[in-house]
Amino acid sequence: MKCNKIVVMILVLALSFSMVGCNTATTQASGDIGEEKTQLVYASTKDIRDINPHTYSGEMAAQNMVFESLVINTDEGVKPWLAENWEISEDGKTYTFKLREDVKFTDGEVFNAAAAKMNIDAVMNNFERHAWLELVNQIDHVDIIDDFTIDLVLKNAYYPTLSELALTRPFRFISPNSFIDGNTKEGVNGYIGTGPWVLSEHKENQYAIFTANESYWGEKAKLNAVKWQVMPDHQTILLALEKGEIDLLFGADGDMVDLDSFKALEDRGKYVTVMSEPIASRAILLNSNKEITGDIKVREALQYAIDKEGIAEGILNGSESVADTVLSPTVAYCNVDLEKRSYDIDKASKLLDAAGWTLGNDGYRYKDGAKMEITIYYNSDNSQERMISEYMQDNLKNAGVNLKIVGEEKQAFLDRQKTGDFDLQYSLSWGIPYDPQSYVSSWRIPAHGDYQAQVGLEKKAWLDEMIGNVMIETDENTRQEMYNEILTYIHDASVYIPLTYSRTKAVYEPSLRGVGFNTSQYEIPFENMYFQQ
Repeated sequence: MKCNKIVVMILVLALSFSMVGCNTATTQASGDIGEEKTQLVYASTKDIRDINPHTYSGEMAAQNMVFESLVINTDEGVKPWLAENWEISEDGKTYTFKLREDVKFTDGEVFNAAAAKMNIDAVMNNFERHAWLELVNQIDHVDIIDDFTIDLVLKNAYYPTLSELALTRPFRFISPNSFIDGNTKEGVNGYIGTGPWVLSEHKENQYAIFTANESYWGEKAKLNAVKWQVMPDHQTILLALEKGEIDLLFGADGDMVDLDSFKALEDRGKYVTVMSEPIASRAILLNSNKEITGDIKVREALQYAIDKEGIAEGILNGSESVADTVLSPTVAYCNVDLEKRSYDIDKASKLLDAAGWTLGNDGYRYKDGAKMEITIYYNSDNSQERMISEYMQDNLKNAGVNLKIVGEEKQAFLDRQKTGDFDLQYSLSWGIPYDPQSYVSSWRIPAHGDYQAQVGLEKKAWLDEMIGNVMIETDENTRQEMYNEILTYIHDASVYIPLTYSRTKAVYEPSLRGVGFNTSQYEIPFENMYFQQ
């Protein structure tokens, strides 16, 4: 911690001195004096990759720039978008969407009922890949009623239908001319959407240029272009920001500079720094299917052995609030009365004693001759997770538990989630609009770490069945009672150590205006941004 802050201080001082010799570069990046900038440069640690909206290889923020949905999620609820209105049948199984008649894809193809059905059918043709999203399981078929009207027919009345149609993927629309052999699951031959931006240039792992869609049906973007600049290293991003080569940093967690750097930029006052409202839950998965963490007394003890306040204030600089539950009480259906578990090393020790783990002369606990040693895995690209792990390591040592820390490349980290080969691992809920329904629904998918952590629970089969049932429960009060049961069971089972509620962050130069946050943390509303001196 101290070492990291020293590095940041040195970096800030270096940046300050570097400004003296960078006036020329700053003027060049900002355009001629007096001219209004019309291109924004956004720095990302990742390339946009394949932005086919029906697959998961590309960056969601880039997909959201080009491809649109029938409806959108807003802070005021679901609103019309490519569909100008909809009706729901009395039995809740048929959604009739009246499409806008003034929308074209950027290749000139009309967005109509045939194009809408073709896209939804393409998603359904890749059913296995999209099974994490319960709506895909619930769609029976699509009927074309007329040129601009479709019926979406479900197997059951599924209450999150509209909010899941509005997600960044997979139910976004790509021109039928981009399909290959009538499908999209094996790839597409172009990224042609209806959105406010057109992908006009892409140099893999270098940059992408998005230009404003001049024939856009809605309110046009205020900028002429957005350059998505790939910079895998955070210190390179900070130097580029200082030189005026980039205008905007935006994201959460590993996509954003670490919090010490964010705080340093905030303190300097040269840039605007903003944070969204709490949007997702950061937690630690405790694997109920592993020998040591399979004991519920051990999992309960670990709840009390972690100083969350210390993490929120010391590691995250107070930018996140302490989480007492795996989903925030502010999320729909999640305001459930659950026991609060605060840092209490004496209580943790008593629970470990009761579990048969006794303290040895070396300060660590033993049971049947075996040392109490567990391992946490984290994404090595995420410096915050490394620092949190080191802090937890100190916490757990005080309780007599040896925590080993292993950082892995992101893909290896994700692969480990699928196999369940972990004692502890990081978990981040997806935030609104995915929480609670889409996130909770994914607990039933074996490829997810949540499923693997829960699979050792005595009532896992009941839990999965209850989750399936709550998704199609039509009575609001009964649905709330079912969520109460689900969240109470998972809380009492101690499979998660809730840590904090996370926020999306942005850093940008003061002349950039219109920076805000979409409902989803994975989207960046570039179309609202513009420069003004």
